[in-house]
Amino acid sequence: MSSSGVSEGDIQRGKLLVHIAENGHSFELNCDEYTLVEAVQRYLESLSGIKLNDQLLLYLDMKLESQQPLSVYKLPLDDREVFLYNKAKMRSNSTPPQPEEVELPENVHPDPPRPSSSHDPHPLDEASDPALKVLPSYEREFRYHYQLGDAIYRRTLWKYETCERLSREQRVQEKALEIARGNLDHIYKMILHNYWDFAKRYSHQQRSHSNLLVNFWRDFESLKSIKLIPALQTENRKYLSDFVKEENLRKMLDDCSNSHRQFESKVTDFKKEFRDLKGSTENLFTNEATIVSSDLERTIKEHRQYINEQKSIMQALSKDVGMVKKLVDDCLTSQLSNSLRPHDAVSALGPMYEGHDKNYIPKMQACELAISTLFKFCIEKKSEMNSFVHMYMQNIAFIQYTIRDVRYKFSVFNEAISRQNDQFEQLKVVRGIGPAYRACLAEIVRRKASMKLYMGMAGQLAEQLASKRDFEVRRREEFIKVHSLYIPRDVLGLMGLYDTPSTCVVNVAPFDSNLLDLDISDLDRYAPEQLSGISSKVEKDADYEDLIELEEIGGTSKMEVENAKLKAELASAIALLCFSPMEIGFESLDDEGKMDNLLKDGAEKTAEALRLKDEYGKQLETILKEKQAQCRVYEKRIKELEQRLSDPYSTGKIGDSKSDISEGHNGQSSEHMDEGSYGYSSLLARSGVEKHGKSLDDNMSDSSGMVSRNTYLDSSMRDPNRDEIHVNENDEKEETVADVGMVTSSTADNMSQLPKTCDGKNSGDLAVELQNALEKKSNQLTEVEAKLESALEEVAKLTRELEVNRNLLDESQLNCADLENCLHEAREEAQTHLSAADRRASDYNTLRGTTLRVRSLFERLKACVSSVGVAGFADSLNSLAQSLTNSANENGDDGTAEVRECVRVLAKKVGILARHRAELMERNDKFEASHKQLTKELDEKKELVNNLFMKHQSEKQANKEKISYGRLELHEIAAFILDKAGYYTAINRNGSHYYLSPESAALYADNTPHRPAYIVGQIVHIERQTVKPSPPSPVHHTGSSQSALSLGPTDANPYGLAVGCEFFVVTVAMLPDTTIHLPPAAAS
Repeated sequence: MSSSGVSEGDIQRGKLLVHIAENGHSFELNCDEYTLVEAVQRYLESLSGIKLNDQLLLYLDMKLESQQPLSVYKLPLDDREVFLYNKAKMRSNSTPPQPEEVELPENVHPDPPRPSSSHDPHPLDEASDPALKVLPSYEREFRYHYQLGDAIYRRTLWKYETCERLSREQRVQEKALEIARGNLDHIYKMILHNYWDFAKRYSHQQRSHSNLLVNFWRDFESLKSIKLIPALQTENRKYLSDFVKEENLRKMLDDCSNSHRQFESKVTDFKKEFRDLKGSTENLFTNEATIVSSDLERTIKEHRQYINEQKSIMQALSKDVGMVKKLVDDCLTSQLSNSLRPHDAVSALGPMYEGHDKNYIPKMQACELAISTLFKFCIEKKSEMNSFVHMYMQNIAFIQYTIRDVRYKFSVFNEAISRQNDQFEQLKVVRGIGPAYRACLAEIVRRKASMKLYMGMAGQLAEQLASKRDFEVRRREEFIKVHSLYIPRDVLGLMGLYDTPSTCVVNVAPFDSNLLDLDISDLDRYAPEQLSGISSKVEKDADYEDLIELEEIGGTSKMEVENAKLKAELASAIALLCFSPMEIGFESLDDEGKMDNLLKDGAEKTAEALRLKDEYGKQLETILKEKQAQCRVYEKRIKELEQRLSDPYSTGKIGDSKSDISEGHNGQSSEHMDEGSYGYSSLLARSGVEKHGKSLDDNMSDSSGMVSRNTYLDSSMRDPNRDEIHVNENDEKEETVADVGMVTSSTADNMSQLPKTCDGKNSGDLAVELQNALEKKSNQLTEVEAKLESALEEVAKLTRELEVNRNLLDESQLNCADLENCLHEAREEAQTHLSAADRRASDYNTLRGTTLRVRSLFERLKACVSSVGVAGFADSLNSLAQSLTNSANENGDDGTAEVRECVRVLAKKVGILARHRAELMERNDKFEASHKQLTKELDEKKELVNNLFMKHQSEKQANKEKISYGRLELHEIAAFILDKAGYYTAINRNGSHYYLSPESAALYADNTPHRPAYIVGQIVHIERQTVKPSPPSPVHHTGSSQSALSLGPTDANPYGLAVGCEFFVVTVAMLPDTTIHLPPAAAS
């Protein structure tokens, strides 16, 4: 069984081990990787008798195909097994196997016949001494005992080996059943997985279709109760139920109900069939063989002692037979020693005979009986195993056939499920109308909110661009204002510094103008929530309702954009939830738990979004309340300052001017009024009104503080844009300068309205003093403005630094918290590492102590090993074991018990080895002596062989030097004579045509002045040729003349022989001592 056409180095050869499943027989085939499986099957057919079509070869979980080579399955390998199953025996009508039949060994090894002196005479039978006459009978009896024991031992050994063979065959059958069971289990798991998929799919479909059929009219009535939006109503379409025709639905419902009932009945029958298959398969898997090969193997090993006992008895019988034979031979040759007389020998053989007859032979028979009982038991178990394998394989074949039938039904039922789904699609339309209608309305709301969000974002973008343009314009104007004092305006114009940024207009074309006018609150009014198919499990709180009912804020404020965004997200979620229940209920979910989980996740996300929105609103409310509280504090302070300012003016009769100033300027004008009043109070102080001046000084200081606080308030209430704050501060500076001018004019007016109580001279002096005071106050006011400007800049700087420090503080707090967590984790990890280190330290100490003890033991053992001599080694080991025993008794430590036992066993074995060594040394001496003798004899024989070889070589050389006259062969000597044609012809008695080659003739001719008459040489080459007919000579015509081509030196018939005649061209070499003879003419 080998392939050809491939080089030997590329072929993977090996042995293929094939086991027969039905009887456990095994065959080992020599093959290679290119051997076809079909060739293996044909060979197995000749060995096992199983037809090729009935063979099923399995390797692991793979089936071997006939047309494939073994290399496809990575075979042959020495450690791989292939199992052969007989498909004919798997059929239900196949005959059960016959009981196991084994040929009994009694026919092969029968008991020997009893010995008789008549059949086996002996020379000592005629001896005159009775003791000598008894010796031959003892020899016959001892030989009979040995032959009887040998027959019993051979029969017993044959039965024991047969038991082992039957056990191996049962183990092979168990493996075959395991392979078949594994193959069936693989197929069964696949079909079981398919069944569970089918059952899950059918259960889901049956539940959804039953729900559709049961709740169909309820769903239809709910559609009848929902009116369309007035803008969507027509004469034939006012309710949702008008989208479908009721008559067609009734007919469709009846068809679906009938189909549903029929399919349910068929599926019930199919499930019952599969339950029967499942039960039979699981019952087959739980069924085991009646005999386990491991138990049988253990029993056979226990019976091995009987074989060993018979072996020892046979050794004793053989020894006794040898001894009695030696006594008889000694008596025959009269070589008995003086100490052993015939009577003593006979008296010693009597007890030995009794031991044979009453002890050895009965023990041998008892051992044979025990092995025979085991033999019968093994045969019975083998027969049971054969029957069990036959029944088991039939059950496997039946289950595989059923599985194949069920697999075909799966495709039919899956196709039926698809048809059922297609049939129920029209019924699903009724349930999907409501969710689709609600989803469409929610989409309208979402689109409107999305449009508003889109427009709001555009408005915010326009506002941001406009604010940035204003800031840029103011910055350019400020730049021109500052630098135009130094650079001419025409130069600045040439530089292009008078250009201004263009206005950006954000214009969005209107879209979605055909959408219905719906809001989020109209969804539940026109499309109630029950249309979506599920009940909402998220309760709407008051904040959520308030969020929906928020009034839209005009413009593009941040709150309006946020509300529009939330409305769009809410409408999108409602539209998604409208169809999610249907898709989930009909296609993906298998139970209500998944629906609950999905709704729970949606509710949690919605609640989280609402919570974040509430937190953001509360944060805005808190900031608003803080600002309102600050405003109230500022208003209260302003009123107090106004009251304090009104009191001195009312007493000084200048209330009209104060009221004019207060009406003309709001907020910051009070500061300038106070400064002007202070100038007037200083004038009155010189007239003796010191008390009012003091009061006015106090009011001025309070008013200045108020102005600074108001400035800080204004800066905090503005948009936190740094550039805009800078612009606003510049505007406030300009307003402050304007207010100073107004205060100056007011003061002048008040001065002009003073009562004329003094005369002209006093009035002139007073005017001069007032002017001086006014200039002084104007200077002070300028200084105050400068200080105020620096203070505002300092406040803004401190505010920015405060914000940066606050951010740094927050980051530091977060970093501190992270560091605390890391420190806590590091402490826990360090504690864990510390405990682990302590534990490892304790383990290390324990291991170190153990290692030291073991090392000391090995040091002592090493000292024992290093002792000189084998006997000293055994003694040292014994002393070491004894010392270990004493130390263990003293310390009570069992740690060295195993070492002590090992040392004791080692000492015992070393003693045995020492004895064996002594015996081997003694044998070695004998072997060396015999070796020397054999070496001497070998040298003599070698010398003799050399002499004979030399003699043979000389004879062979003499034979070689003889001239051959028969059939010429290579390396022979031939003689050639010169013929009349000038060719050298060999002298040959057979008349064969042997001619000397021209090269050889030329070689001899070169060594002589003339051509030799004959040549003698050693043949080095013989060329066999045949004379062929000569081809016709070509003729060339040139005009009227003709010329024929002549043959050259390569003519096919140079020796003039007949056509077809064989001749030989011989090439020879010159002999060293050849004398070349010349012809007579040449010699003369």
